[in-house]
Amino acid sequence: MKVTEKKIDVIVVGELNVDIILNEIESLPVIGKEIMANSMSVTLGSSSAIFASNLCSLGPRVAFIGKIGKDIFAEVVLTSLEGKNVDTSHIIRSESLSTGATIVLNYDQDRANVTYPGAMNDLRLEDIDFGFLSAARHMHFANCFMQPGIRNDLTALFRHAKELGLTTSLDTQWDPEEKWELPLKELLPFVDVFLPNMAEFKFLSGSTTLEEGINKLKHFAHYIVIKNGSEGAFGWNGQDIIVQPAFKNEQVIDCVGAGDSFDAGFIKDFIENLPLQKCLETGALTGAINTTSAGGTSAFRNLEIIREIALERFNYKL
Repeated sequence: MKVTEKKIDVIVVGELNVDIILNEIESLPVIGKEIMANSMSVTLGSSSAIFASNLCSLGPRVAFIGKIGKDIFAEVVLTSLEGKNVDTSHIIRSESLSTGATIVLNYDQDRANVTYPGAMNDLRLEDIDFGFLSAARHMHFANCFMQPGIRNDLTALFRHAKELGLTTSLDTQWDPEEKWELPLKELLPFVDVFLPNMAEFKFLSGSTTLEEGINKLKHFAHYIVIKNGSEGAFGWNGQDIIVQPAFKNEQVIDCVGAGDSFDAGFIKDFIENLPLQKCLETGALTGAINTTSAGGTSAFRNLEIIREIALERFNYKL
């Protein structure tokens, strides 16, 4: 029987919002007082959308399933994704809900966020067109704690994706309630690549060290990839822990979306069946490229520019 070629490399299921980014802030906010920021930008936000946009810029064919409103922020989301050639045909536009927004306060290489979730709260399992999903090779999901409408059905979503023959990846992101309640034992068998950062990994696994956490998850997880900012990343392949140093950027603009850009680089290589070490290296590179420009996507305008940044700033031929 002839195998039909997949039309889409990666379908991203997840949240959509804009980022209102404030840079060069004089001090921390204080109740009852006003402080000044000397720079502001409004750009595509949300972990899922930044991942989709930057992955598409790296070459793969990408589509998105999510929910937004019918407002000016929705236009920013759609224009940004479509400008990178992301297929937005399955983004649902709600008549009654507003598009979400995050206020990002940047301080050096760290930040504080305030998010209005809007329509991202309402994405549900029944919104997923599984016929459309079956046209992809891989499914990526991010930021489950910010999406209560679908969070309790994550295992069902990932199980169905695997039944359709897709590989899968999950980046949980931070839990704003800091409860870290996720059925990892039931969920991770259907997740090919688990992509938390170090702090998230320790909370999710109930561990104080990398090794302890891997020991707790190794009986039901596949690849575990742990991002650790300027310290690099770690990958567990079922037997060994692989260490990936960070690419050093001496002139960091901001780190908004750096973890999502790491995910994009990693998954770009993963769907081509490249070795874990190579996937980690490309992820570390794209995470670093992200920090050379403001916001989560501005460094990823097109593949030619990405390659120029990689060569000029990091002496790496992508």
